[in-house]
Amino acid sequence: MMAEIQENSNKKGGKSKQKKMTVRVDFTPMVDMNMLLITFFMLCTSLSKPQTMEISMPSNDKSITEEQQSKVKASQAITLLLGDADKLYYYEGEPDYKDYTSLKETSYQADGLRAMLLKRNRTAVNEVNKLKQQKLELKISEDDFRKQLSEIKSGKDTPTVIIKATDAASYKNLIDALDEMQICNIGKYVITDIADADRFLMKNYESKGELSQNIAE
Repeated sequence: MMAEIQENSNKKGGKSKQKKMTVRVDFTPMVDMNMLLITFFMLCTSLSKPQTMEISMPSNDKSITEEQQSKVKASQAITLLLGDADKLYYYEGEPDYKDYTSLKETSYQADGLRAMLLKRNRTAVNEVNKLKQQKLELKISEDDFRKQLSEIKSGKDTPTVIIKATDAASYKNLIDALDEMQICNIGKYVITDIADADRFLMKNYESKGELSQNIAE
């Protein structure tokens, strides 16, 4: 910042008057400095990268019959039912509509849904942890890491999670459930509409099996 002081002195009739000083501030160097700062931040700041989510596609193995595929899917499937008031239920495989205890209640906490998924997906989780360690030690490249990670998460022995949300479930509940898919390395999951049979399971569970008893009678 530069400043200039100008002095004005006028003499008239042989008499001297008081000197007047005017100050002018030059902002040109400040403009140059701002341009340098803007250029510096543009060059040093990295642009935000888009976040992507990997999707595991179905297998194209035609040697497996449809009956075998349905049995595998049923044995490896975990269905999540998102209810109101942050309620969360799940059942494994095919539910027993006559036994209300076939539906389990859990929570969105770490010792709830996450603990259950980590237990079911223990093998894949261990393999992913080993793969991450190899990446940290620079034993594999980024491309190899992503390729092997996708293969591990979509392996044959990994569970398939089906997420069904009721109209009373909140948007936060759905986001929390999807976050757990990433945390627990679940590579095969789908969001689908809830069926009347699923609503029956939740109502039967809340009534401690009264609905199934009435049907049996």
